[in-house]
Amino acid sequence: MSEMAAHPTTPDGRYFLVRGRLWRCSNPALPAETRSALVAELMAARRAVRAAKGEPTALADARRRVDRAKTALGERGPVWWQDGAPDFNRHMARNSPYADWFRQIERSPP
Repeated sequence: MSEMAAHPTTPDGRYFLVRGRLWRCSNPALPAETRSALVAELMAARRAVRAAKGEPTALADARRRVDRAKTALGERGPVWWQDGAPDFNRHMARNSPYADWFRQIERSPP
């Protein structure tokens, strides 16, 4: 496990698993300083989303900030791997090429 300590990560390190769904991990090739700055921006943008509820313009701006940060981290947008493999972000693991791995995870004790 790497991306999220509480969530299993696929053997190739591309996704972590939450309630059976695959979520793309951040690009592991990002320099630590860059990653840290982007995570700080992402957290600030998420706080701005929470603070902007009821204000449509501010909410849209805050959501754009979240999207930009997640894209820069590699969690959205073009994939960060170079082998041409398709993206299974937000797919159910049982319906993906990770299905065998997922079945093993399901059978493993927590």
